[in-house]
Amino acid sequence: MTVLGLDTSTAATSVCVQREDGEHFEVRPETAALLERPAHARELLPRVVERMRAAGVGFADLDSVAVGVGPGGYTGLRIGLATARSLAHAHDLPLRPIGSLAALAAGIDARVALPVIDARRDEVFAALHVEGEERWPPFVTGVAGLIERVAGARREGLEPPLAAGDGSLRCREALESASIAVAPPGARCHVVSAASICRLATRAPAVAPEAVQPRYLRAPDATPQR
Repeated sequence: MTVLGLDTSTAATSVCVQREDGEHFEVRPETAALLERPAHARELLPRVVERMRAAGVGFADLDSVAVGVGPGGYTGLRIGLATARSLAHAHDLPLRPIGSLAALAAGIDARVALPVIDARRDEVFAALHVEGEERWPPFVTGVAGLIERVAGARREGLEPPLAAGDGSLRCREALESASIAVAPPGARCHVVSAASICRLATRAPAVAPEAVQPRYLRAPDATPQR
């Protein structure tokens, strides 16, 4: 399957083309991009064009488009999903929604993975994956709540997890003080990989583009004025 994958759930803009032969052509930003101002509107489409050229494929060669649907930043998710829907509609391609936390977990090299995305408001989006299988579905909580939940699971026999993601970087001190290991600051596993989006898409059902919705898990930070 030849797939175009993208994720804009964090401040980093990740794009990848996975060709039918299994080779990946990915733009995976440096970890520092997670702490910078998001630039999805400026970066996303140029990176799509660049990666498709690098892979030597056109839209007629694609079998589907895959997009990270969150949870994550409200504006970033809207940009990514709107772009993915437009491309799928324009080229009559199926769209495959992928959880951004699941894609983040897929890049964590640990038996027990704790993907953590910054939710602002002193909260995080998190999940738990054990040997590649989702143990806790995505949820939103304060840092203290996450620490308490991990501690409870540890008392029940859970192996120590490895945390990664921009949320783990922002609350690194609190997590490590609670004996929750966090991947090194420069580790690429903190960035949601579009290559993981593509790989997960090969096992995900196709959905009509207009039916794909972002997974916010809570109301947006800003609400329309009346």
